[in-house]
Amino acid sequence: MTQLIKIILLILCCFSNVVFAEDDAALPPEDSDPPRPWEKDALEDLPPGEPDNDYTPAVVPNGRTAEYKIVDGYKVFHLTAEPIEWEIADGLKVHTWGYNGSSPGPLIEVAEGDRVRIYVTNKLPTPTTVHWHGVLINCGMDGVSGLTQPVIPPGQTFLYEFIFPDSGTFMYHPHHQTMTQEGMGLVGMIIVHKREPDPEKRPDRDFSIMLHEWTIDVGTARPNPLDMTFNILTMNGKVMPATEPLVAKLGDTVWIRYGNLSAMDHHPIHLHGYNFKIIGTDGGWASDKSVLVPETTVLVPVGAVKVTEFLANNPGDWIFHCHMTHHIMNQMGHQFPNMLGMDVGDLDEKIRQLIPGYKTLGTTGMHDMTESGMPIPPNSIPMLGFDGQFGKTVLGGMANVLRVRENIDTYEDPGPYKFPEGSVAAPATEEELERDGIKRR
Repeated sequence: MTQLIKIILLILCCFSNVVFAEDDAALPPEDSDPPRPWEKDALEDLPPGEPDNDYTPAVVPNGRTAEYKIVDGYKVFHLTAEPIEWEIADGLKVHTWGYNGSSPGPLIEVAEGDRVRIYVTNKLPTPTTVHWHGVLINCGMDGVSGLTQPVIPPGQTFLYEFIFPDSGTFMYHPHHQTMTQEGMGLVGMIIVHKREPDPEKRPDRDFSIMLHEWTIDVGTARPNPLDMTFNILTMNGKVMPATEPLVAKLGDTVWIRYGNLSAMDHHPIHLHGYNFKIIGTDGGWASDKSVLVPETTVLVPVGAVKVTEFLANNPGDWIFHCHMTHHIMNQMGHQFPNMLGMDVGDLDEKIRQLIPGYKTLGTTGMHDMTESGMPIPPNSIPMLGFDGQFGKTVLGGMANVLRVRENIDTYEDPGPYKFPEGSVAAPATEEELERDGIKRR
């Protein structure tokens, strides 16, 4: 019996040594480092991604995509940070800062694994840097002044060189005097596409929208980045009604990518007529879309990106807007005295004897501001709204329209939706009221 026990123990000992040896073989050597985020792409040495062949280019309403050239397998971009004049809407031009003549700057659009050289020229009156927000790159290219690089002095050009390792949606902005420089409009979007040769597996429409906020006092032309009482809230640098509609064909798969580089405010963007799924952030993609809960509002926090996806299956003109109600008001709708419910009697008539054209505004809300006809301070915008088929739409600020159409051949703006007969809300007839037992009050 003793001999049998010894044999069993010997067998168990040998077996355990084999198991532990196999486990040890699966572990990396103790002195090895984890792989860097970009190392896999560096080893693969992928060719530059080609628009249309590798990805469907994104659409930038009211904006444009950055130009590049290919040199030795690198996509070479050139950004210039500079003073600009920027029109936020008809009647409001600002003297501010931007990249390559616009705010936001041009969309940087590449494919995963692309090697880039991005030259940044500083034509500002102050030093700057560029941070590639959300992109996993080597530390020396991160763009934090003093910590990872010296500042770019006025008049100089710096080179950022790295690999975009992951597909996704990211942003770029200064990381030097950030509050001032972002507040003056130095912001931009980055899209890194998955390499997908099959167009059927890509979105049909892929939109890029930067959310931003400004303080521009009435009658002035210079943003005040030190003031936190924001009165201009923009999508791609424009306010409603200057925002360019998004157009999709019935049956299209649509992505809308939102980035938020506002100074203080998160933006809950609500889309009428649709639900969607939030399929990505600046941290990555959802691994399984089937488990995602449908939404109708996406909250885009400060410094974050959200990507939404939906099937364009409901034709019409659908508004989408920030649901913080003061974010869909234009400049002169803010800091307005509370006149709601006030009975002005014949006050207006008496004041008009001194000030021709005078009208008290705000007694029933902001709608009368769109129709007053009163002169306004130069370089200022009231609650403009826009002329719809049925009257004035009292929306400003952070809002736009999604136009979904059937039987269209291009993505040019098709104009107002043609409603099928009998499909529009209208005054109830006496017959309808009687039919359903509704009494007028």
